[in-house]
Amino acid sequence: MNRKAVLKKIRKKEKQWDIVIIGGGSTGLGCAVDAASRGYKTLLLEQIDFAKGTSSRSTKLVHGGV
Repeated sequence: MNRKAVLKKIRKKEKQWDIVIIGGGSTGLGCAVDAASRGYKTLLLEQIDFAKGTSSRSTKLVHGGV
């Protein structure tokens, strides 16, 4: 997935979203997947890129999003 192409596509569409989630961490991603699976038009926004923060740095521990 090309980030610039996705952002351009989102900006081009005149679409209303049912749910907009800010933050693509484990909680935000979980909420987005749940909402989309229920049929809501869902937009997930992340500051830099998905899994760039805590999820990108492996400590060999299970990360629960707390």
